Amino acid sequence: MKLHKTLDENYDERGNDHIGSSSETPLRDDAFVLSDDEKIERVQRNVKDILLTLGLDLTDDSLQGTPKRVAKMFVKEIFGGLHPERKPTSSTFDNKYKYGEMLVEKNIVVYSTCEHHLLPIVGRAHVAYISNGTVVGLSKMNRIVDYYAKRPQVQERLNIQVVKELQKVLGTEDVACVIDAKHLCVNSRGIRDIESSTVTAEYGGKFKEESVRREFLDYINLETEF
Repeated sequence: MKLHKTLDENYDERGNDHIGSSSETPLRDDAFVLSDDEKIERVQRNVKDILLTLGLDLTDDSLQGTPKRVAKMFVKEIFGGLHPERKPTSSTFDNKYKYGEMLVEKNIVVYSTCEHHLLPIVGRAHVAYISNGTVVGLSKMNRIVDYYAKRPQVQERLNIQVVKELQKVLGTEDVACVIDAKHLCVNSRGIRDIESSTVTAEYGGKFKEESVRREFLDYINLETEF
């Protein structure tokens, strides 16, 4: 009788359950020992092996460059947010005009990758903060979302990472982030529900108060006209 299940068997039993670990992306201590070029070379070999295992003919004109294209995409693009050197610098400024109300940057495009099946997560993030004397350039909020999105992710973790980073940059707990996104691991495989989306939120400081949170959500629902 088999008394202990392997790790793979335990994961198989979980199936499509949406599980997460810590608020930090799980990285090995030696995650950045290899250079980008060394990683690309190694990933390229592995992608080639996967495609050959699937039975594809890599001498075909359309496929012969695929392993390298995928490797470069993984390292330089969709998982580029794993490397701390790519974290955007976030210059802050004194709030000289004494704006004391909520600032909301809504409809920030999110392109991320589900860490369970390595399929896309596509949606919108809405980020807000209340200044305690410091402000940050608007584009930096978009860049912070993009940086943390460019890695294998769990949506809840992305919320937390964005809020924590802005709290650190701005020196205030009063930061919030709501994300509404479609997960292709749900939309294109498994249950294949193309209509459903996932909404997650992280509220810090004053945003835990119902009235402040409601004001934020009302701003999100405003129609933007040009």
